Amino acid sequence: MKAVKVSLNSIDKVKSFVNDISGFSSAEFDLVSGRYVIDAKSIMGIFSLDISKPIDLNIYSEDNMDEIIETIKPYLAE
Repeated sequence: MKAVKVSLNSIDKVKSFVNDISGFSSAEFDLVSGRYVIDAKSIMGIFSLDISKPIDLNIYSEDNMDEIIETIKPYLAE
């Protein structure tokens, strides 16, 4: 597992983020905000969170972690 912070502060960013990570069918992604944990591949789930600030993303993948990190680079919080 790897944990990173992502910034998904617009509707367009959320849609492109979900589209990008959905390509990794063998990996699981969870967004954690406070006590809420939602599937990061769920657009409706993401919109139930406060997207005005960075959110913790937990990535569960056995193999292609480097490729996943490269794909989500535009969404990583500074």
